[in-house]
Amino acid sequence: MISDRVRGTRVIRTALPAEVERIAALHRRARSTYYPDGLPDDGIDWAAAWRSAVERPDGQVLCVAEDGTITGVASFRTPDGAPADTVKLFQFHVDPGHWRSGVGTALHAACVEAWRADGRRAAVLDVHVDNRRAQAFYARQGWVPDPENPPAEGDHHLFLRFTVPGE
Repeated sequence: MISDRVRGTRVIRTALPAEVERIAALHRRARSTYYPDGLPDDGIDWAAAWRSAVERPDGQVLCVAEDGTITGVASFRTPDGAPADTVKLFQFHVDPGHWRSGVGTALHAACVEAWRADGRRAAVLDVHVDNRRAQAFYARQGWVPDPENPPAEGDHHLFLRFTVPGE
């Protein structure tokens, strides 16, 4: 599994438990950009959720650090009941102040590298229907609508699939 990847002052590495508050704050800033009526109070303790993701032995959280600041984060693991060669990208966020700077593309490439190294062949995710920016980003990376999981009437998420390229 990938542990460190350095590009100039940008480092992509495994997130640390001590960073969950900063990761949760980045997550909040990113999510607040695609809710048309403002960020809903979902009652979730996101710092605790991120701590759980960072500490899970069956998952991985990668972060992008630039000059000591976390500018992107991704969380993935095999979803319950899925084939072992499938991974789900549960969270993928870039701090809005760093959009269009290459952070997301570099983080996505690191995820794909980790998935390939772990023998994953497919990746899935769901994206909020109002998050057009993320949908366009994922399409540029090669994600397509998941034919096995079309959105249900009134669902607020689209389901996408990615074929992990081989060596």
